[in-house]
Amino acid sequence: MYKKLPLIIFLFLFGIFFTGMNAQGGFMSSNAWKKQRNEIYIGIGASNFLGDLGGQDNIGKDFSYSDLELALTRPSLTLGYRYRALKFLAFRADFNYMRVYGSDELTKEPVRNNRNLSFRSPITEISALIEVTSQITTIGNRYHIKKTLKRRYKSSNQYVYGFIGIGAFLFNPQALYNGSWVDLQPLSTEGQGLPGGPKQYRKVSTCIPFGLGYRLSISRKLTIGLEYNFRKTFTDYIDDVSGVYYDKNLLLQYKGPVAVALSDPSKGDIPGATSPNADGTGAQRGDIQRDSYMCIELKIGYFLDTKSKKKTRSKF
Repeated sequence: MYKKLPLIIFLFLFGIFFTGMNAQGGFMSSNAWKKQRNEIYIGIGASNFLGDLGGQDNIGKDFSYSDLELALTRPSLTLGYRYRALKFLAFRADFNYMRVYGSDELTKEPVRNNRNLSFRSPITEISALIEVTSQITTIGNRYHIKKTLKRRYKSSNQYVYGFIGIGAFLFNPQALYNGSWVDLQPLSTEGQGLPGGPKQYRKVSTCIPFGLGYRLSISRKLTIGLEYNFRKTFTDYIDDVSGVYYDKNLLLQYKGPVAVALSDPSKGDIPGATSPNADGTGAQRGDIQRDSYMCIELKIGYFLDTKSKKKTRSKF
């Protein structure tokens, strides 16, 4: 998937750009957009997560919407600023906050259900985005004569757009233990940072946000729209699950009984599922595929006043 990502990004933006330049009438012909260069907006919606835990009643697949568990959808919030550099091109800065969840309890796939892992994590994200916009045009009758064969195109107050960018986000996976939420990263549940284990992961990572949106101008100052934003990340630890089970005796020695309990809360329905393999390696705990998260939001925007330079007459 990552090898194909540059091509997908190029085709994605080119498609939006080509549509905007060639579809009926193209972009706005007037310079009215210059009075709407600066916009602030707020978005409220729902977020979800694609990772190792939970999902539908099958083995999870990387980047697969078929594994999305709608029951774990949670609220999301976005604050942002858009600067319109050209009629069809804008730059954005977004601040996002959301929570993501995952639970093996919700799937009937035997191996995952027996694993019995669960987590929650807040996600705080900042991102810089480039946005390509196409204005929707409508067809009208020239001179308002209905029977004429000549048509004229007129701009509407509706827009479709695509965007892509780069972001950084902070996460903190937690699991429920004896009625309290416990931070998982310090417990090294897969032996991260311990002898023979993988490197300890950081709770800050990067992502590539991209998506599509629809926007309607309801006045000279206000817009309302709907946007879908998907993030492909560069970490597999948003849910604290990635590789194999770590030696429980060593984990008990270095991190204590809570770490052991949260590293393997399996139900025991599949005997030996979490025991070491015959060659001494740990049994599979995760799928070593990078996590993703997304949100769909209703967005309301407000155009800031654009100050124009006043011409001053010479006194002479």
